[in-house]
Amino acid sequence: MIADSSADPAALRHLSLDGQSNGSGSDSEDCKILKWNLPLKELYKMACSFYKEKSGKAIHLSYEDNLKLVAFTQQAAHGPLDLEKAPQLGMFDVIGKDRRMAWQHLGTITKLQAMEGFIDLLDRLCPLFKPFVEAIKKDREEKVRQAQIDEARKRELLEKEKEKLAELKRIEDEKNREEIQRRQLQDALNQQTYHQFKEYAEKQFPGNPEQQAVLIRQLQNEHYHQYMQQLQAQVASNYSQMKTSLVENNQTATDNNLEDTNDGQLEYQEQEASAKECSQTEFKEQCESDDESGANMWTKPDIKLFKQEVTSGKGDGVIRVSHGDTVTVRVPTHEGGSCLFWEFATDSYDIGFGVYFEWGKPTSTEVSVHISESDEDDDTLDDDEVCVEDLESGGQQQSKPQYTSSSSLVNRNPISIIVPIYRRECQTEVYAGSHSYPGEGTYLLKFDNSYSLWRSKTLYYKVFYTR
Repeated sequence: MIADSSADPAALRHLSLDGQSNGSGSDSEDCKILKWNLPLKELYKMACSFYKEKSGKAIHLSYEDNLKLVAFTQQAAHGPLDLEKAPQLGMFDVIGKDRRMAWQHLGTITKLQAMEGFIDLLDRLCPLFKPFVEAIKKDREEKVRQAQIDEARKRELLEKEKEKLAELKRIEDEKNREEIQRRQLQDALNQQTYHQFKEYAEKQFPGNPEQQAVLIRQLQNEHYHQYMQQLQAQVASNYSQMKTSLVENNQTATDNNLEDTNDGQLEYQEQEASAKECSQTEFKEQCESDDESGANMWTKPDIKLFKQEVTSGKGDGVIRVSHGDTVTVRVPTHEGGSCLFWEFATDSYDIGFGVYFEWGKPTSTEVSVHISESDEDDDTLDDDEVCVEDLESGGQQQSKPQYTSSSSLVNRNPISIIVPIYRRECQTEVYAGSHSYPGEGTYLLKFDNSYSLWRSKTLYYKVFYTR
């Protein structure tokens, strides 16, 4: 007897086949049974083909493993072994007896269960089988994708062809409409001048109706062209008069308002210069604040590579910052470190960012993430709660600020601003920065989305220290 858990009938009777029924069922129901996201029967054919092609070449199985695989194929092809219908074996047919014993050991499992048992056993015995199947799946998916691309191109070409035909039809209809209008106008002119031109033609060619008709047509065509030239000249003259009148009116209005316009331009220029000077002053103050805190900020263009590294687990992580929320990443100072570095980026939209420092010995060495809504006050720092003294003087020289809001805030450690919270365009490039440890404490990296009423932001970030 062959002892192997994969051939245990009791175990094989309970195979789930990826959540589908294992009953005999109809062929249409059998086609719906999936394994590895492929129809079971199709996957079984792949497994048999792989086994026949690679056995003894790329894979070398033991005699007992081959017996199990052959027994599964017999069960899948013929169902449970019926000893009464089975042919007699020779006395010296040892291999035949072993195969029949392995087949009989499968018991009454169904053909579909036998197929799955063959696939699972082959996958366990040969690590190359699953990559073989994945390569086939990938090739099929690529063919399907290429077919979809070709179909989309065909549809696009058909749409362009339809648009081209529609444009040609529109042009043709426009020409036909213009021709109809021309003929109607010419017919109206011919009716008005027919009798006059007929009298003239009778005088020129008396007794010759054919020559008279030719002369009448010539006179009518010449009259039509003269009429059209006069009409075009009249339209051009009217347009020129209207344009001249409009220019004169505009010139009069311009002369009347010239002084007011000059005054308005001077006032606008003064306001623009004042706003520019104010903006430059604010930017200068911000830079000076960053220099005093000792923080350095820069950007990197390889945002796509950075997101891939964080997503693949090579960075700290990915956070979903909901609209109206603020995420605080608490990074304690490390005993062996001297400088903190941070990098972050977002998808599609900007986000507010700032760095604070909480003095005092950290209670934990682990980096933690805290999320607060806009109406919560857990991580909110008021002006009277922030210590604005020199960061480089060390934590022991910092004096705790006096709080007046509530008694619970009195026990907080003093907090200093390293980088004020400003909105950063981190959806286009990676924002990075560093700060040398001012002492012992905890860095508070704040990602502020409280200003957004509707949009949530996906945040990618990394933090690390150097000695």
